[in-house]
Amino acid sequence: MAEEAKKLAAYAAVDNHVQNNQVVGVGSGSTIVYAVDRLAERVRQEKLNIVCVPTSFQVRLRLSGHIVLDVAIDGADEVDADLTLIKGGGGCLTQEKIVAGCAKHFVVIADYRKDSSALGQQWRKGVPVEVIPMAYVPVSRAIARLFGGEANLRMAVSKAGPVVTDNSNFILDWKFERAQNWKEVNTAIKMIPGVVETGLFVGMAERAYFGMEDGSVQVRDPPVK
Repeated sequence: MAEEAKKLAAYAAVDNHVQNNQVVGVGSGSTIVYAVDRLAERVRQEKLNIVCVPTSFQVRLRLSGHIVLDVAIDGADEVDADLTLIKGGGGCLTQEKIVAGCAKHFVVIADYRKDSSALGQQWRKGVPVEVIPMAYVPVSRAIARLFGGEANLRMAVSKAGPVVTDNSNFILDWKFERAQNWKEVNTAIKMIPGVVETGLFVGMAERAYFGMEDGSVQVRDPPVK
């Protein structure tokens, strides 16, 4: 059920936002697999000329060449009513935010399980924060002091020790206790010495596609301020 929902959302996003002669940023995660499948399908069927930029090591090579991304498509761990996202469950938050920030349009695809009216309703693992390794203890304390909750070092599952990102940093998972002004929180956390990036994507996504259990696709745009 969830896999079909992911596919529905991914296909809708690719069909509505990708055109010929575009540079497309593609994220990581299980939902993106379906977006890549659909991109490949359309390239074959429609003979589209598309350059794909993944949120991985190749990003440095592509973005250092001053390529402008026409659209970026990525998943999310949770999406709230304002289109604020939590991302970084897989540990690639910094690269994913760089790619989203470089794109003219940033579109999110997800299944119905990621849809929330407020952050924390569905995703219970907290907000990821990438930190310089030597700073993880003071950063963890500062976040808890400023905003409550607790920020714990993410430990690896299949090896001993903490998770190490592609940037050779650590990840704190901040389990917050209450609703926040996410724009202010994101800015404040990024000002703490040693913080590289947060998994809060505030005011970045311009549309989200949710694959639903009944086979439909729900579209969400940011609320009009």
